[in-house]
Amino acid sequence: MPEGHTIHRLAVEHQRMFGGLTVSATSPQGRFAEGARRLDGRVLSVADAHGKHLLLGFDDELTLHVHLGIYGRWVFGESPAVAPVGVVRLRLVGGGHVADLRGPNTCEVLEPGEVKRLRDRLGPDPLRVDADPEVAWRRVSRARTPIAVLLMDQSVVAGPGNIYRAEVLFRQGIDPLLPGRRVTAEQWSALWDDLVLLMAEGVRVGRIDTVRPEHTPEAMGRAPRVDDHGGEVYVYRRAGQPCLVCGTPVAAVELAGRNLFWCPGCQPSAV
Repeated sequence: MPEGHTIHRLAVEHQRMFGGLTVSATSPQGRFAEGARRLDGRVLSVADAHGKHLLLGFDDELTLHVHLGIYGRWVFGESPAVAPVGVVRLRLVGGGHVADLRGPNTCEVLEPGEVKRLRDRLGPDPLRVDADPEVAWRRVSRARTPIAVLLMDQSVVAGPGNIYRAEVLFRQGIDPLLPGRRVTAEQWSALWDDLVLLMAEGVRVGRIDTVRPEHTPEAMGRAPRVDDHGGEVYVYRRAGQPCLVCGTPVAAVELAGRNLFWCPGCQPSAV
């Protein structure tokens, strides 16, 4: 599933292509025909993101809400648009650009009150200027749940996924199984600031890179990482390989239905 930086990049791309323009909306697949009809011929006024949710606002206060889930993706092109290839839930056309939405988990039109309810159930997003980390800290500081689970809970922090949670915990030397209520205020502040830094870099470059300059392939004289997810990381999907910092084999375990990666040497147990 795409992590939050990808959705913010999609918001930027939609704003660049369609912002302030009248947009044609159709549903070649037919499953979103009524929603597309409501948006067709409207002006896209603002493209926004909150966590893993893309929110495209139109001039009549209707909002297109898209959550890509595991299989969803946007495919961009130039108009005149060619006939859709495969299953396309929604096609947007305007300003010489085409955007096809395939296989999303959620694609719906929301009224203003529904958008507010969606935002209210999401935690603060490290990539948003209006984010308040204290809102998340209040949840974390009362929880018996491991911090690694809390960082994946979108009602606590919106946007981070499996990669960012593993990497930020490693970079801060925090045991992923440490209960939230035992995380100190200083540790939380460092985690949040690091998420802001890493995710903003993800928006900038379009991939997740988390290693510090001294641990890049060039600095260490090692081969670049080869992985479908791309990017240079410390522990994510490196189970059994030596830690880039201390040499301890990276550990992995399933936690709350997701694979968790960490270094027992750099993140000693605090439970």
